[in-house]
Amino acid sequence: MTVVDAEDWTTLAKCKGMGDALFPQPGEQSRARQVCRDCPVRLACLAEALDNKIEYGVWGGTTERERRSMLRRWPNVTSWRAALSQHGGISPRR
Repeated sequence: MTVVDAEDWTTLAKCKGMGDALFPQPGEQSRARQVCRDCPVRLACLAEALDNKIEYGVWGGTTERERRSMLRRWPNVTSWRAALSQHGGISPRR
């Protein structure tokens, strides 16, 4: 799985047109994450959230807590887009 061009990824996302569905209350995050499961641009979405330190919502199948953990675990990553495309993905869980 690779990260697609920054200009193109949002048009290919499974959540396109879903509005606030990916900004659920904490107890409803699993439903939002299901949308991301087979999304062809999941890594591009995750890279967008990590590179821009987006705090709210489900991005690339990860919750706010998982992204904070990733940012703490790998503080030296300067480009998540590059890291995710180079390594084919980094697990958000410890």
